[in-house]
Amino acid sequence: MHSDVSWQRFKQFPRLMWIFLFGSFITRGSYYMVWPFLAVILYEKFALSATEVGMVLSSAAIISVFTSFVGSSLSDRIGRHKLMYLTGILYIISFSLLAEANSVEGYVVVMTFCSMATSLWRPLTSAAIGDIIADPKTRELAMQSLYFIVNVGCAVGPMLGVWLGLTGKQSSFYLTAVAFAVLLALLYWGFNHQTRQDVALAAGASSNDNLSDATSGTESDGASGCVNDCVNDITSDGVNRSVNASSTDVETSTKKAAVVSRKQIVAILLQDKLLQCLIFANILCMFIYAQMDSSLIQYLTRAGAPDLLTLISGMIFTNAMVIISTQFLLLKLMARFPLVKRIQIGLLLLICSQIWLAFNPLDLFWGWIGAIVVMSVAETILFPTMNVHIDRLAPDHLRGAYFGAASFYDLGFALAPLGGGIILDHFGGQWLFLTGAALSVLVIYLYSILDRLPRPDFAMFKAD
Repeated sequence: MHSDVSWQRFKQFPRLMWIFLFGSFITRGSYYMVWPFLAVILYEKFALSATEVGMVLSSAAIISVFTSFVGSSLSDRIGRHKLMYLTGILYIISFSLLAEANSVEGYVVVMTFCSMATSLWRPLTSAAIGDIIADPKTRELAMQSLYFIVNVGCAVGPMLGVWLGLTGKQSSFYLTAVAFAVLLALLYWGFNHQTRQDVALAAGASSNDNLSDATSGTESDGASGCVNDCVNDITSDGVNRSVNASSTDVETSTKKAAVVSRKQIVAILLQDKLLQCLIFANILCMFIYAQMDSSLIQYLTRAGAPDLLTLISGMIFTNAMVIISTQFLLLKLMARFPLVKRIQIGLLLLICSQIWLAFNPLDLFWGWIGAIVVMSVAETILFPTMNVHIDRLAPDHLRGAYFGAASFYDLGFALAPLGGGIILDHFGGQWLFLTGAALSVLVIYLYSILDRLPRPDFAMFKAD
């Protein structure tokens, strides 16, 4: 399947998709004013070693990975709307507390809540996009657009923070809490609009069928009954799963899909060897990328790199701007390649960036920026393609579970600060990045064997 980038595709986005995009922009922008500087704050405020800083960052993230899987699986059963509201409230509370934390223990507890909220939010959003956009090509463009707008926020946030004098200040987390409050209000409006729209479309389609089939004496009763069926056929996510509610077969299969048991979901995931290999490969990939957010910053801080805050902000800005300026161009250029081939090309660029970082002189400012440019081009190819890959692998009724399983990628992010800190303390920065290059080679091999791995027969798993 090839990608399709066109204005007509963008016009197919429902209102709720535009809310997701705007909300991602304002929340990521405020988030990146201060979150990347946590390693600097912990080092300067508490004089922790690289391993200790890594342990603080990793302990919070590891707990959140398992929370994400459980929460995303539940979203298929109890509804994504409810979980998104609860996650948004958790965001507001945790970021408000983080703005006031003044002890190592306080940071650990509050950062755990922040990481749990973040790891829940991402797969919920991805699964919700799959719910509201049926066409695969439009859905792929929507996921690419979400990744694009997140990086616009990442570019604007640090630079705006520097201009306002907020970069690296703990109190900036209040801005993130406010941004999520705004997003929750917009989501409430958007979800209600989506539900009304789905009910109206379903009622209209059913009424037309009844008008053509029913006699004049039973027209009114038939239409009324179909409207009730249509309302009942709206799932707990507010998404219409059956345009023609009078079709008993479609209605029955939809209801069955919605109640696949937790035991069956686990059985499916355990039998999907392709998914398991993919998760392991992407955990390694995320471990490599996460070094930029944690261990690279620690290395530059402890080595005494000149103009440290400017360099860190510049790297974050460069990373985001490269993605913003190249994402859709690369999507066009890569459209003729299969998903796995695109990912392998991105991994080759990742190897080049790791070798560059390993041998770049400490005081060569533009050398660091250049390595980040190459790393960012690799990221532009890899990250959105990973989401699309999972979306294509997942059966419709298990999309939440599959995106929840994919959240185990975050184990790479979670372990990166600790693993990177240990390597920094015992071997130094050069070995950190050479290790990243070696792991990238292993990931390329794992992707090359995916097609040979077995998958479950989904027809064998029926609803209870």
